[in-house]
Formats: sequence, structure tokens, C-alpha cells
Amino acid sequence: MLQSQPLPLLATGADSEIELSVLVPVHNEADSVAPLVERVCEALADFGKPWELIIADDGSTDATLVNARKEFAREGLDLRIIELQRNFGQAAALQAGIDVARGRLLATLDGDLQNDPHDIPKMIAKLEEQQLDLLCGWRKDRQDGLVLRLIPSWVANVLIRKVTGVKVHDYGCGLKIYRTNILKQVRIMGDMHRFIPALVASVAPTSRIGEMVVSHHARQFGLSKYGISRTFRVMLDLLSVVFFMSFRHRPGHFFGVIGLSFGALSALLFLYLFGVKFLFGEDIGTRPMLIVAVMLFLASVQMITTGILAEILARPDGETRNYFVRSLYTREK
Repeated sequence: MLQSQPLPLLATGADSEIELSVLVPVHNEADSVAPLVERVCEALADFGKPWELIIADDGSTDATLVNARKEFAREGLDLRIIELQRNFGQAAALQAGIDVARGRLLATLDGDLQNDPHDIPKMIAKLEEQQLDLLCGWRKDRQDGLVLRLIPSWVANVLIRKVTGVKVHDYGCGLKIYRTNILKQVRIMGDMHRFIPALVASVAPTSRIGEMVVSHHARQFGLSKYGISRTFRVMLDLLSVVFFMSFRHRPGHFFGVIGLSFGALSALLFLYLFGVKFLFGEDIGTRPMLIVAVMLFLASVQMITTGILAEILARPDGETRNYFVRSLYTREK
């Protein structure tokens, strides 16, 4: 008999008995679930270490959940299914799976059968060989439509690479391998799943983020849930990502620099107007420059006080850690 269990808010670490967690977020992929599980099992048949499969159902309205639960009958499969209460989005489904993952390593792939699970063992080998924290798949030969998928994806990838500085060709590829303890140090909010490499770069050096060319297949069932409109959402989300990468723990610096810049410009204008008034005796009461100087001064005060409030909010009571330790080495006795 299947039992439903409450999910923990956040798992603190990987279970030492599980080497790999395979996480698949799905939404209305009823026809893809069974073939997907079959392919994952085939790909990891010779893995040689304990692994688990996590399916995160993001509020599907078709038979996705029913078909996924049928896979509990598959002998030898360590399967866990997360059913979200409604459709929260791919980022939320990923985060739900990350929170319960027990593996030392974590692999994610899309549930539409376009990613090939047989790439997982090769990616794990490369991740371990190069001592990476994240290895991203690169769909170099994509089997998608040009206008609705390839062009928006190319534009988004170029923008993200230029702004974040994380040199990954294919941010949108769902096939990625992580060290679970590193991934658990970031939270994926909103639609930030496409920015995971940049988020990981906020807690790990970019030198430990790599990529590898992987296979990509044409969609067999259902319809794509993304289109050209996502390019505009990427532009908006990118602003948030840049802010969190650079100023997450020091937001006062972001607002403070703007405030001090406004204040310096305001001071220069006031100094000029002071000279015009008292050295040359000219009337300044009707000059637009006076209004501009006053507005810049008020904006400066507002930016600086906003920065102070942001610093207070960024340091909630009881949260004092601003670092994560990778390893602790001691002299052996």
C-alpha cells in the first residue's frame, strides 16, 4: 500500500548510502513517464552503486501521476514521487525534489524524453575526473523548431553568458549533474531554474562548473510548454540573478553606490548654485537646476536608507553564517 508522507522543509545533507539521485520534474507528460523510467533503469543498470529516482509531478491534470505510481511495481527500483498541490512551475518542482534528494550526486533531466539518460554515467565520470561541482549538458545538435525554440534559446543563452560571466553554452538543458551538498546551498525561486549555473556560481567557483555535449531527441509526445515569449521573461529574471550573485549578502552596497552617486551630483549642483547666488548675485529660485539638485538629494537619501533596510532584512535573527565549508582537513594521529 502506498503511503503519503509530508516533505521536510529542507534536507540537510545527502544520505551516505545513496550515491545518485535522478530527479525528473514532470507536468502533463502522461505518455512519457513509463518510457522515461524504463530508459533511466536501462542507463543505470550497470551503475554499480545505490541510486534513486525522484519524479516531481508539478500539478499535472492528465494521467501523469497515475502512470508514475504504476512504476512502484517495478522490482528493484528505489522510486519516490512528489505530488505538488498545483502547478507551481518547473523551478518549484526541481526545488521540491532537491529538498528530499538523498544521493551524494544529483542528476536532473526533463520528462519529455528529449534528454538521454544514457549520458548520465559518462557525465558522472567527467564530473569526478575534473573535480567539478556542476556539469551541464550541451545540446549541440538540438532537435527543436527554429523559430519557437532555437532562436529564443540562443538569445537567452547569449544574454545570460554575457551578464553573469558563467561560460555555459546551453543554460536551458535539463540534463545536469551536481554535487548535492553544493546544490542544496542555493534556492531556486520563481523561474530561476534556467539560471542554475549562475546560482551555483554564487556558492562555488566558476572553475568547478563545466559542460559536456549530450544527445538530444525530438519530442515524441505532447506539446512544448515554452516559446519565444520566454526570452522577455529571461531578461527580467536576469536582473534578479545578477543582483543576487553580486549583492545577496551586501544589498547596502548596491543601493549605497547609487545613493552616493546621486548625493555627489546633488552636492556639485548645490555648490554651483551657491556660487551663482552669493558670488554673482543672480536669482536661482526659478532655475530648473535647483529642482534637479533637490530631487537628486532626496533620491540619494532614499537610496541610502533603502540600502540600510535591505541590510537589516538580509540578516534575519539567528542567521549569521555567510559561508559554506567544502571540507575540513586535520592532521592524522
